[in-house]
Amino acid sequence: MKPIRYMHLDVFAASPGGGNHLGVVTDAAGWSDTQMQRYARWTDLVETTFLLPPSDPKASYRVRIFTPQKEIAFAGHPSVGSAHAVLECGLAAPKDDLLWQECGAGVLPIRVEGSGPQRRLLLQSPEARVVKTGLHAHPLLASTLNGIGLGVLPPALVDGGRRWWLAECSDEASLRAWQPDHSAIGALAVASGSMGLCAFARSTHPEYQLVVRAFPSGVGIVEDPASGAANGLIAAYLLHAEPNGPLARGYSVSQGREMGHDALLIAHIAEGIIWIGGHTNTVIDGTLHWNDA
Repeated sequence: MKPIRYMHLDVFAASPGGGNHLGVVTDAAGWSDTQMQRYARWTDLVETTFLLPPSDPKASYRVRIFTPQKEIAFAGHPSVGSAHAVLECGLAAPKDDLLWQECGAGVLPIRVEGSGPQRRLLLQSPEARVVKTGLHAHPLLASTLNGIGLGVLPPALVDGGRRWWLAECSDEASLRAWQPDHSAIGALAVASGSMGLCAFARSTHPEYQLVVRAFPSGVGIVEDPASGAANGLIAAYLLHAEPNGPLARGYSVSQGREMGHDALLIAHIAEGIIWIGGHTNTVIDGTLHWNDA
């Protein structure tokens, strides 16, 4: 197999090394499904993406997203990071400030704001719906939330690209200090066919208005440092529950500090459309030699 440009990225980072890891194979046109899965298993990153020519004439490029165990249709930080790689490699150029990403969830727009080190990429979140709300919406939910005070909004199961349980917590300090029962979250995720639990709290900090912690036990991850899709669902729930509230037009999110990261995500909301994004840093830009027949 010919040498291929490979990038290791730091997605949604507020500071270097603060975001979520992503590996991007920038030219996977000759790769089989088996080769992609084997390489994603070898990297052992939460997700590895593979860039391909688009099959849809509307799309700027096509991306396939793999965890170490399987291919998934859509995820937030792999989409934003892949768009960053596309721009860095000159594989496509934005039109009217938009890239169009083809993935398993369809053709999704990614907005390009600025250029160079200050560039931000924001992904339009898939349409979401609130499936059910309330502490007793599932028999396992109340016990899963033991040890944390709840906030204004009731817990909710929200579906849109991915399915998450969302829970507003009473304050930032208690959410950051919370030590959840991960086995309970995993049991809830399996029983409800969801990713797991995403907890959030409002903040008065000058740099962010929401703190988020995401526990995707349903896919075998203890805690995620920066969650694009989950944050899109939180924004959808806030817009649904508080359409005239202080966060209904957008806000900034701090995530990952409890696990040694420092992510900053931007939620922009306009005319009911939600965009989630932030900055991406290139950490490694090199050549991949993967001789897998």
